Parts: sequence; C-alpha cells; structure tokens
Amino acid sequence: MATDLRELLTPATTVLLTQECQRGVVGPDSMIPALADAARTSGALANITRLVHAARTAHVGVLHALAARRHDGRGANTNARLFVSVARQPDQQWLGADATLPLEEFGVDDSDLTSTRLHGLSPILGQDVDGLLRNLGCRTVVIVGVSTNVAIPNAVFDAVNLGYQVVVPIDAIAGVPVEYTDAIVRNTLSLVATTTRTDEVLACWS
Repeated sequence: MATDLRELLTPATTVLLTQECQRGVVGPDSMIPALADAARTSGALANITRLVHAARTAHVGVLHALAARRHDGRGANTNARLFVSVARQPDQQWLGADATLPLEEFGVDDSDLTSTRLHGLSPILGQDVDGLLRNLGCRTVVIVGVSTNVAIPNAVFDAVNLGYQVVVPIDAIAGVPVEYTDAIVRNTLSLVATTTRTDEVLACWS
C-alpha cells in the first residue's frame, strides 16, 4: 500500500465518495435519528462538508452514493433484518424525494456525480460506481459518510477488491454507537485502507 499520502491523493486520480450523506439519513429529518445525531455530534458531517468543498476546489472528483426505495418496493432486498426494518419505517427514502438528495450543506456543483442504489448494502457492488470511477481515471477512493456499522466497511472492501487504493478519514465517518467507529477502524479498516484525518487530506489538496 502506498505510504505517501500526498501522492496517493493526487487530484487527477482521486475521487471523494460520500456514502448516504443525504437529507433523509443524516439530515434534520432523518429516518434514523440516532445515526444522524452521531454523525453531527462526532463532527463527521462538518468534516465531510469541508472535504466536499475542498475536493471541488482542488478538482478532485466528487461522487455522492445515495440510497432510495421505489414506492412499490420492486427491486429492493428483503433477505436481512435491516431491510425488513427499513421497509416498516413510516418515513422512507422515496426515489426522487428530497430525502434522497445530498445534504444542503454541500451546496450544488455541476461537476458532482451521483449514484442512487435501490438494493443491497454497498454503494459499489452491483451499482454503477465502479464504471463511473474508472471513467474518471480514478485510482484512489476517499470514502466518507455513514454508517460504519454496515455500508462503510462494505464500500471499503469492495473498492479494495476492485483494485482501488482506499483512504478513509476516520473523523469523517460515523456509526452507532459512536465508540463502534473507533473499534472498526482499529481492528478492520486500518488493515485494508489508509486511515488518516480530514486535516491531513485537506493539506494534500490545498
């Protein structure tokens, strides 16, 4: 694994992937209040916002991985407790609704790309993300967002398995309980990805 962070984060070959940083997940009207609270109180969302704006300025690609559900539920998984629980929620991430839009703090930039999944646990496996990354000339994926319980590890493993270098700013990811993030970074993510902090990434892009 490359050890020179600045080289690893060369803007022309790096993409910032935000995982479910959308209004219905970590916004004020989250369907998962505990996760939204953890993301905000830990400082993760503030750091993610800093990274998004810095990436655009540095001409680093930004790709928002979003999750949504059709009103008829077609195509959605039903083979895990998590999927069943989500399907029973009164508030849903309906396809095309505001809940599936990136956080307002990010603003809007025409250079950003989005990928919206209707199924599965990973923003990468079985989605269009790999193709988008390759067409952007990506070699390094910076993964931020939620949650460290499920989707963040999925994204890291899938990106590594596809041959990408992966960088994880550990103060720009969150899960519940808050202390779980520290455990999974220390015992799992640090074994397969380059772990760092937001300020170090920003220094490379300044």
